[in-house]
Amino acid sequence: MPLVEQLNQAMKDAMRAKDKLRLGTIRMALAAVKQRELDEKVELTDTDVTVLLTKMVKQRKDAAGQFEQAGRQDLADTEKAEIEVIQSFLPQPLTDSELDALIQQAMQDTQAAGMQDMGKVMGWLKPKVQGRTDMGKLSGQIKAKLA
Repeated sequence: MPLVEQLNQAMKDAMRAKDKLRLGTIRMALAAVKQRELDEKVELTDTDVTVLLTKMVKQRKDAAGQFEQAGRQDLADTEKAEIEVIQSFLPQPLTDSELDALIQQAMQDTQAAGMQDMGKVMGWLKPKVQGRTDMGKLSGQIKAKLA
């Protein structure tokens, strides 16, 4: 089932369950999807929706950190709860061993020899790991292997 349909079904379930936090978070995600579809005049694929949800998770992590620094734990807790709801629609994260295997395969397929080939390796990996790992962490691991 496409991700947008999963979100719509989850929204209906949250309405029936009267789960306000989950309902609000799902509505926010669907609104972001619709806004992007209207702006770009295209229908988003599951990959596009995954990228959008990943971005939303990152924004909420940043906001939660800022709220905690400001001493607003109540707002930080709300952001963290929204992160959990959004992450329930994302694919399962890759394990370290799976990620290492993908990096090795990418280096072989792109014939990467040094740091100048970083872009090739990232380009090969990005569609395969999008939404399943932190891209900053991935970049650091690739740099370590290429160095």
